[in-house]
Amino acid sequence: MQLMRPLSVLDLSFVTTGAPGTVALQRTVDLARHVERLGYTRFWVAEHHNLPSVASGSPEIVIGRVAAATERIRVGAGGVMLSNHAPLMVAERFKVLEAFFPGRIDLGLGRAPGTDRLTSLALRRHFDEEPQRDDFLERFSELVAWKTGGFPDNHPFRAIKVMPEDVPVPPLWLLGSSDYSAELAARVGMGFAFAHHFASFDAGEAMRLYREGFRPSLDLPRPHAILATAVVCAETDAEAERLASTIDYNFVRRSYGEYRPLVSPEEALARPFTPAEEHARQSNRARLFVGSPDRVRADLAGFADAIGADEIMVASAIYDHEAKLRSYALLAEAMGLSPQRAAAA
Repeated sequence: MQLMRPLSVLDLSFVTTGAPGTVALQRTVDLARHVERLGYTRFWVAEHHNLPSVASGSPEIVIGRVAAATERIRVGAGGVMLSNHAPLMVAERFKVLEAFFPGRIDLGLGRAPGTDRLTSLALRRHFDEEPQRDDFLERFSELVAWKTGGFPDNHPFRAIKVMPEDVPVPPLWLLGSSDYSAELAARVGMGFAFAHHFASFDAGEAMRLYREGFRPSLDLPRPHAILATAVVCAETDAEAERLASTIDYNFVRRSYGEYRPLVSPEEALARPFTPAEEHARQSNRARLFVGSPDRVRADLAGFADAIGADEIMVASAIYDHEAKLRSYALLAEAMGLSPQRAAAA
């Protein structure tokens, strides 16, 4: 089978009841090595804060560790939550990563803070800023200017050099779950990754808005849209459903504001849902691709074809690490991935 589009990974370094955060981070590195051998194109990590279920609050450090442990797979942020950072510092950090790992680093940018209101306040650059003021577009425009040298002649920042000078800021990607990010990514001519795994906005509409509004740029002459989604693949539908019960349980708990470590399928299945919770679970399942390799291939490839995705990026909140590795291996084989496939430029 020929691979129709690149396949990539988004890993959140999930903490489980059986493995603390230190183990979760080591497993992220192990997963990156594994999917590189399988032929995946990118490996992105996320930024979250004050969530007991997620070990990674510093994607730049994780990116450096993963890139050092691999050889060719592209490694990036999916993403840096720009509201938490000074744009100059983001540009500096990713230039350093690009210097160490040339041609392998991606910089994905998110609009949300990736945390609760109080932690968001603690992360702000200045405590006298309004924590709820949405200044993403200002920070985004500043970061683009650091990348392109686009500050006006009279702008005070024009005199600042982002070091090291002899490497570029890596390719920028805009992450989103709505029409806002799709239209902004199109307008500035950058790659777009749609977070289907938690979005309520229609993925097909987001992709359409991105493609129709796309303006070519020096970095990206043609639109490139990534579908980020959740997948659980196992040898049988029944086993995949068992593994996915962890995700079901996690989703229901999050609806109550509980972000605790992932539980095992056994614990998840031992807890019955109320009718309202079961309805919520089924609604969330519409965003998941769960099943045997044949079932996942048919459903996932069909959906990606229908919405016009150029690339699929898979997140997988499976409790057992070996089952997670197996899920990615089965998916790679089902989707026709070649272990010798080179990373995309």
